[in-house]
Amino acid sequence: MSAADLASPHSVLVVRLGAMGDVIHTLAAVSALRAACPELRIGWVIEARWSELLCARGAQRSGPRSPMRPVVDFVHQVDTKRWRKSLLSKDTRRQIASVRCEIKAQRYELAADFQGALKSAVIARLSGAKLVAGVPHPREVPAHFFYTKFVETTDLHVVDQYRRIAEFIAGMPLRACAPIFPRDEQAESSIAARLGPTAKNFVLINPGAGWGAKQWPAERYGEVARALSQSGIAPVVHFGPGEEKLAQQVQQASGAVAQPISCSISELIALTRRAKLFIGGDTGPLHLAAALQVPVVAIFGPTDPARNGPYGTNSIVLRNPASKTSLSHTSTPDRGLLNIISSDVISAAQQLLAGSNG
Repeated sequence: MSAADLASPHSVLVVRLGAMGDVIHTLAAVSALRAACPELRIGWVIEARWSELLCARGAQRSGPRSPMRPVVDFVHQVDTKRWRKSLLSKDTRRQIASVRCEIKAQRYELAADFQGALKSAVIARLSGAKLVAGVPHPREVPAHFFYTKFVETTDLHVVDQYRRIAEFIAGMPLRACAPIFPRDEQAESSIAARLGPTAKNFVLINPGAGWGAKQWPAERYGEVARALSQSGIAPVVHFGPGEEKLAQQVQQASGAVAQPISCSISELIALTRRAKLFIGGDTGPLHLAAALQVPVVAIFGPTDPARNGPYGTNSIVLRNPASKTSLSHTSTPDRGLLNIISSDVISAAQQLLAGSNG
């Protein structure tokens, strides 16, 4: 059975709850789907914390599409992390029931699980869709039992893998497409004001990492920032919740030339699109920069850049042969990652900056 076998395949529910980089990779596929099928009604189930990647703050989560919600017709927000902490509470059960009713009311004909987790597969199955699609070997094996159709994906990079699922939905090949993000004019104005004169010539540095093994030392980021500052480009250090100390360490190591900045998702989109260069590890902000076609210096350790490296932009990926691919969320920095020295990153940055200036 294929998507084309449906009597009237005019609606699809995308299930990709998080995290940031994964949502961005999925958005590339869904943006390609939207370009090929402008009349298709698309809903998306996503964790509330990442919803600004689909819908700008203050915009309606459903209704006619606009620059503030350019790709999907309905954003269904969930909060599974908080729900798990109080699964038996009356309020949690009420919220889950409300979201389920909201989704079922849309009568989606097809649900596609782009995440491959048990919780995402269950959500796809409970949507009431006639067809539930997923990959034959999902990240969490039990998810397999909730699918009614398996979509083979033999591509190496996750962006290409997700586009195969979108092609199944469309019933035809799709051209690779950069993700289309919401445009939040308030966020654009806020970032422009916060950057001031820096807005025209800065490099965005993101020292954070999802876990310790991917964490390049803050002191080395500071050394990179100081060197680039001496070359006449302002270093801006982005940090997320809980990373205040990390940003301070980078700033101190830079000789106080690095400007720390923390912002919302919408503001991060506005900030990143202005950058002349991005420097960081395998994190959501890196994939955002690549999606916005900002040149990227990617510092990789235990994760495989062939599978989830920067996609669709001019980039230099630094990875030492001592790094071995592993998704184990260990806190100890990867040995190969530590073999990458500051001068390696500075040289790569200067090379990309020279190309962009040319």
